Amino acid sequence: MPRKNRIDAPGAIHHVIIRGIERSPIFRDSQDYENFISRLSRLLGDASISCYAWALMKNHAHLLLRSGPSPLTSFMRRLLTGYAQQFNRRHNRSGHLFQNRYKSFLCEEDPYLLELVRYIHLNPIRAGAVKDMSALERFRWCGHGVLMGKIEREWQDSPSILSLFHEKQSIAKRSYCSFVETGIALGKRPDLVGGGLIRSAGGWVAVQSLRKSKERFANDERILGSSDFVTSVLKKANEDYEKKLRAGTQHIDIEKIIDVVCEHLGLNPALLNSPSKQIHITRARAIISSIAFDTLRLKGIDIAQRLNLTPTAISKLSAKGRTDRSAIEISRSIFKI
Repeated sequence: MPRKNRIDAPGAIHHVIIRGIERSPIFRDSQDYENFISRLSRLLGDASISCYAWALMKNHAHLLLRSGPSPLTSFMRRLLTGYAQQFNRRHNRSGHLFQNRYKSFLCEEDPYLLELVRYIHLNPIRAGAVKDMSALERFRWCGHGVLMGKIEREWQDSPSILSLFHEKQSIAKRSYCSFVETGIALGKRPDLVGGGLIRSAGGWVAVQSLRKSKERFANDERILGSSDFVTSVLKKANEDYEKKLRAGTQHIDIEKIIDVVCEHLGLNPALLNSPSKQIHITRARAIISSIAFDTLRLKGIDIAQRLNLTPTAISKLSAKGRTDRSAIEISRSIFKI
């Protein structure tokens, strides 16, 4: 049975799991851990991706990420390929380092964000790498110590997580720590490792209840969330897939997008490459960037070259473009959806 395509969306929460081939180590010494973290921190900034939680174990790793404007697959390919090559050179080995392709589950934010932060940061205790919460705070290869202020990792988005507990940082840290500690008694939490009906519905008991009531529940192994969330994600994924197909069959490229956007906004296309930062020109650039990113799946550097801007500027503009109501209207007019 063929594998399903990964589901991605800008700004979505992803639980990523990486495992060593045949359960072999992917980290042999502290230098390997540091090499992975160095590469991770650099690429997170390049791709405008937020990291909320992480844990690096001997033969596997967990990451909790909020994707940026570019596909998460591009980020993961650069992270894992580059690290594997470096690992093989250091240890004089050849061949694959990771087991198949990494696992990635798109997660509904409200019910699962904090649960996943806790689950991921308790990995060292469950695996026996550390004995207790005090030792977990000092464990260098996990994000828990960063949230507690014991370890410094500027690339980890600690403020976003702590703000969910309290506006005052000292109180937030205590509340977060207490929340994590109560998770120890919950065990391995298989309901959080993946997607599908059993996990999204809350386990086998909940599934059996649904069957008895004959209630319909949308589910997908790539998604962890409620029925409504799964339905909305799949609908958006199908729309994006249709747009991509139409882009290929109708030969739609960035020039076509520029023409339609400028016509819709009454703007001279030549102004897009000018140094001007006038509101209407910036708005056009934002809409063009978001459509080119999300539908044509162009690289930021290619869009930047066409609009005479930096990749960083394009990343910020595309995020702004997604909030513009006209972007949806223009996109549908281009792809006839």
